[in-house]
Formats: sequence, structure tokens, C-alpha cells
Amino acid sequence: MFPTLPCRSAFDAPARRRGAYALTLALACLALAPHLAHAHAIAGDRVFPATLSVDDPGVGDEADLQFGHQRVPGDAGDQSVNTFDFEYDKLITPRLAFSVDGGYVMQDNPTAHGFDNFGVGLKYLLYVNDAHEFMTSVGVDADIGGTGSRAIADNFSTISPTIYAGKGMGDLPDALAWLRPIAITGEAGPALTTGGGQPNAFNYGFTFQYSLPYLQQHVHDLGLPQPLSNLIPLVEVPLSRSQGQTTGTVNPGFIWMNRYGQLGIEAQIPINRASGSHVGILVQTHIFFDDVAPHSIGKPLFQ
Repeated sequence: MFPTLPCRSAFDAPARRRGAYALTLALACLALAPHLAHAHAIAGDRVFPATLSVDDPGVGDEADLQFGHQRVPGDAGDQSVNTFDFEYDKLITPRLAFSVDGGYVMQDNPTAHGFDNFGVGLKYLLYVNDAHEFMTSVGVDADIGGTGSRAIADNFSTISPTIYAGKGMGDLPDALAWLRPIAITGEAGPALTTGGGQPNAFNYGFTFQYSLPYLQQHVHDLGLPQPLSNLIPLVEVPLSRSQGQTTGTVNPGFIWMNRYGQLGIEAQIPINRASGSHVGILVQTHIFFDDVAPHSIGKPLFQ
């Protein structure tokens, strides 16, 4: 059973994403889409959105485009960094997805711009419990050293095996019905470098979500107007620990979601001075090809 969501017109290193034509087509689909029925990460009545900074626990045939701006510590003092990231995920089977990602970076102090290293990945959906709105996956990503600009990218590779999980609260008793729209997701895994003397890291993070579509459809219809009825307020906390230092941000924001895709925006609040000196911003456009074109580009290669 798939949940339905009325659509009315609307919008790690983090995941990365592509293409002006595809983006234009996707935005048109978003505006016209009537329902959310087959989104890629579903456990029972729960739809886990494609979060911006901490990857969701599902697999899908999809594309993601993100713009980010932060001011972070650099070798010559604080520097502003703008990123344009893309990722394309292709379903090999209904449970296994292959991904390609990359990003273009512009920074000052010192001034530099160019492509970061390109990456590839595999992600496998291990287990789904519909009754308890639980889902877990495992995956591995590789940022391939030397594939980006020398001014921006590292000359060594990074391999990141990761576990992902998500739990919705739809199984709470009636006395706690107003808490049923809550969902929590998380990811964790090491980032292992291939360069001699380069430090490894342990990356982890979690999200806290309150789904207004879930509230409307499965708890109590408050008659919320658009765009509120399709909004998912959330907080993401992506973190990394390396050489005894933890860095990361707290990212409050919103995702607007319908059947064919979603639009998201978050602030990026540094948790300490090593993580940044100002509040940044992250903006997302995400396309579900498995719903936009389920019988062609969005179809798994092997059923």
C-alpha cells in the first residue's frame, strides 16, 4: 500500500546532482503532479523524503541538484565557499542502486574554482518493516582522487561504507497520535582515505522530521492549505570526527514534496568554530524518475 499526498502547485560531503533540461522538465512535473503514490523510500504509510545533508534510508531512480553557501575556516583565514552539486541514482534492481555524483566549487581567500572529485556508489535496501515504518540500507561510496580540478580536489581517493536507517512513529498508541507524524533517520560509517598520511574520519548524522502530509492523511485532516499541506519541517545534523575533532552543522529547514519530486531549503548552523563562522544555506531540487517515467528511464535495469 502506498500513501497518497495531494499535490497542489508549489520547490557528504553532501549528496550531489544534474542538467538544465532535466531540471526544467522536473519543475513542470512538480507543478502539475496530483499525488504522491510511489515515492522511493516508503515503509507502510511513511514516506521518507530525500533529505539534503544526511542520506535517507531508501533506494530509488532519481536525480538531485543542490546549491550550498558556507563561510568556513581556511589556511589563510575564513573563506566563502559556494557549491553546485549533482547526483544521479540508477536502480539496478528494485533494491540495488548505482550512483554517480560530482560538484563545482567556487571559493575565495585564496580564490579558486573548479570541479571537486567525482564519485560513484552502490546502495542496497536491506529490510523494510511496513507495520513499524522501519527501513534500513547499506552502501559504499568512493570519491575518486584526481578526477577533479587540482585547485579544488584531493589527489587521493576516499572510500565510505555506510549504514542507513529510518523509523517513523506511526505505530504509537492513540493517546500519542499527534506524535505519529514524527520520523527519525540516520547514517554512520568511516571515510577511509587512500593517501599516505591522510587522516581518516568517521561520518555520522541524523534527522528529525514532522510530516504535515502524514498528519493530514493518517492522523487528523486540519484542512491545511498549500503549500503547508505538503511540507515536512525537519532538522538535520551531519557530523564528522577526525583527529580528535568533531565538526558539523545543525540544519533546520523544510521540504516540499509531491509524487514526482521535492524542493528543500535549510540553514547550516556550525556547531563550533572549526565547522564555520557564519550560518550557511543549502537549497535542493530532487526528481523521482521512478515516478516521472516508471516504464522508461525510471525502470530498474533488472526486475
